[in-house]
Amino acid sequence: MGDRDQPMSQWPSTHPFVIPVADGPDEVTVTIDGREVKARRGELLIRVAQDHGTYIPRFCYHERMMPVGMCRMCLVEVEGMRGFQISCATPVADGMVVRTASDDVKKVQDGVLEFLLINHPLDCPVCDRGGECPLQDQTLAFGPGESRFVEEKRHFTKPIPISDLVLLDRERCIQCGRCTRFAAEIAGDPLIDFGGRGAATEVIIFPGEPFSSHFSGNIVQICPVGALTAKPYRFKARPWDLNSAETSCTTCAVGCRGALDASSNRLLRLLGVDSEPINHGWLCDKGRFSYEHVHSWRRVRSPMIRKEGEMVECSWPEALDAAAAGLAGAIDQNGTGSVALLGGARGTNEDAYLWSKLAKSVLGTDHVDAQFADGLPAEAVLGLPGATIADCERASAIVLLAPDLKEELPVLYLRVKRAAHDLRIPLIDISARDHGLSRYSSATVRITPGEQATAAQKLANAIAGAVTGDQQIDAAAELLRAADGPNADGPIVVIIGRASLAESADATVAAAAELLAIGDRVRFLPALRRGNVRGALELGLTPGFLPGRVSLDAGRDWFTEQWGTVPAAPGLGAIGILGAARDGAIGALVLLGADVIDDFPDRTLARAALDATPFIVAVGAFLTESAERADVFLPTTVWGEQAGTTTNLEGRVLRLAQTVSPDGTPMPGWRIAAELAVRFGVDWDLEIVEEVQDEIARVAPGFAGVDANLIRRAVDGVVLPKIDNEADIELTPLRIPLTNASWEPINPAASAPVAEDSVGQLADGDDPDEGGRRLIAAEPTGFCAPPTYVWNGKVESAAVPPRDAYALRLVAGHLLYDAGSTVTESPSLSPLAPGSVLLVHRSDRERIGVDDGGEVRVTTTRGSLTLPVCTDDATPQGVAFLAFNQPGAGAGDLIDAAEPVTDLRVESLR
Repeated sequence: MGDRDQPMSQWPSTHPFVIPVADGPDEVTVTIDGREVKARRGELLIRVAQDHGTYIPRFCYHERMMPVGMCRMCLVEVEGMRGFQISCATPVADGMVVRTASDDVKKVQDGVLEFLLINHPLDCPVCDRGGECPLQDQTLAFGPGESRFVEEKRHFTKPIPISDLVLLDRERCIQCGRCTRFAAEIAGDPLIDFGGRGAATEVIIFPGEPFSSHFSGNIVQICPVGALTAKPYRFKARPWDLNSAETSCTTCAVGCRGALDASSNRLLRLLGVDSEPINHGWLCDKGRFSYEHVHSWRRVRSPMIRKEGEMVECSWPEALDAAAAGLAGAIDQNGTGSVALLGGARGTNEDAYLWSKLAKSVLGTDHVDAQFADGLPAEAVLGLPGATIADCERASAIVLLAPDLKEELPVLYLRVKRAAHDLRIPLIDISARDHGLSRYSSATVRITPGEQATAAQKLANAIAGAVTGDQQIDAAAELLRAADGPNADGPIVVIIGRASLAESADATVAAAAELLAIGDRVRFLPALRRGNVRGALELGLTPGFLPGRVSLDAGRDWFTEQWGTVPAAPGLGAIGILGAARDGAIGALVLLGADVIDDFPDRTLARAALDATPFIVAVGAFLTESAERADVFLPTTVWGEQAGTTTNLEGRVLRLAQTVSPDGTPMPGWRIAAELAVRFGVDWDLEIVEEVQDEIARVAPGFAGVDANLIRRAVDGVVLPKIDNEADIELTPLRIPLTNASWEPINPAASAPVAEDSVGQLADGDDPDEGGRRLIAAEPTGFCAPPTYVWNGKVESAAVPPRDAYALRLVAGHLLYDAGSTVTESPSLSPLAPGSVLLVHRSDRERIGVDDGGEVRVTTTRGSLTLPVCTDDATPQGVAFLAFNQPGAGAGDLIDAAEPVTDLRVESLR
């Protein structure tokens, strides 16, 4: 059990860990301190005791890692077994009698704590862990009360940096091994270990190799003492000074749950919260430390309008009047089709809904797109049969047709890694180059960029029994056909996304259509990157759709009744909008938290479009290069400053908490949309965010029943549509009387009618869990919304040209740290963006005739750049990788969004 490389394929996919034991009853009876309890056979004793109200002290044990029994703090007595037993590594058995608080156990606990404190400094008043330290707490609760040790304690130079974000105080370390085990078992980055012997044992990094993991902040959170501290939080506050609220991270689309701490109206840290369906308590470093951007001095905190060629501050009424006048002028001059809206994936669900309502019912335009031609079409995201993140751990197999998850969706990477490595679920990797999950794949299919559909078609044919002659394809098909074990009847989960922004989405969507034809067990998990892009698409910020996963044609009558009017025909997507703007067909453009010049793959087209647009309204937090071209700038509140909801990549609606108040006068995005609507003569009468949530639940079919009451009480959110996921909703205890609700049996097979008056208030003293019931939101009487969209799998894609023998085909993907405002405005993260470096295979670099690190001229149909070039073992021959949206010139200057792929000519400057 102590081998950190040992897979956990024999363990269940959820905690607590269950260790295989001899045959016996599935449920056993255990006596703990004289009290009989029931438990699953093989469950760890420490967990069984905790679940039944008995806390056994521990330091090394962590429920998300394998037990190792290093600290010996959890020793207990078990009748019939010699000596003391390590409860964190002892499975329960039927008839087991355990004593956790006998005199002998207490004496052992005293000894363990006294031993740990021999060299531990007594510097609690200046330690960052003081006040929330398990060693402090357990010394008080279980320790001897005084020390017999009077000799000099050991001393080390402190602190020492083990990464760009983490500092180590070796004097405080108690060698529990949590940090080293996390690095090896969970993150897969075994870059820290123990060195030395006896009292000189210490955590070390390897010479010249810092702990450069994307997950380094987690070792700070799980450290049971103050040995590991985070640079951004060090010496900033005491735990009793902090106000804390549970929220969701919106740095990417995974939506990790966390506790956001603030003091004196400043965000100070984000701690991971253990959410079983989402993040298991882990956070990536970008999500953990990017809160710093909220308080950047570059934030725009007052509205601005352009006067005499310069942006100047003004009042909100003046700015809103100017924005409304500009939009109305464009409509009066050239009709509703001359107005377009780009962005919205960085805001809340409430923002997205009201901006969609403003665009499609007030302004009358369907030229709306939350994506920037860097994701997947809404038809695929909303219409494919969906999978959840947790489905990866109960799947019969996983097919990866996506970007590098370790860079773009780090915590999803951890979940898939666990499924593939620990649970031994077959992982089929279809990609153009190696990435973070490649070493965990069961079968690898290497493709030329742009040829995903061909590979998927061959795979589907091979699964049907055809022999393709391609060893990679046939091996992958055999794995999918032969998938067995505990998950043999589970779904085949396809994680699908844009692996490269240097090619169109057509090839990926065509591949999805081929995989969809495999059978009913195939489920898709869209690997979308931007924080609330799924929520923005679900709520209509995409052409051809209305809120609630309803197509424009199917929802026309319903939304005309609810809103008054909707567009007559589907509008343009991002490429079409920018192309029309460049050609002079767009008279007014609204940018919702969008830096089109950096976000859109084709920077040349983006700049030309913005330069040719007569009137631009920018809604956001920073004056980016795109926003600097605006005529009106409307500042918004950001994450941490406003309450609301977000929808993660699996379609799970999650709460966002407000922890601080904004400096200046920024306004929530949904309120800005409502204020603009008033200036067009439409008053929605929405005063608080809960009213917006209730309207979404009432109007948007895909959100039916997901109202403010349910959102407030759903512990891990609600997967859309709610009607299909009732059994997975866990509710907090009811704290206040709720309206618009009814009672339903927990058994989804049972039925309970909705009360006619739609009121489900509880009488005083009612227990919401009594009698196996739970509270659900009621649908209003007469709810006859249109059906949600289902994709038909039909694809029209452009032919991919053959690669020029003298060219390299470009893969342009995101890295975790880039030139986005979240990173550049966070002082701790901004130095971590690596910049633009062309990565090629060694043979290609030698053919070009340049040394490693030398400069080359890179040319496409869009232009030329001079870039450094480096050898990369992950990149195959004939392919080049260039990170997207790095500081300075880069991939965006080389990509033509109208072309299916991007080929590079690379020349040495010598």
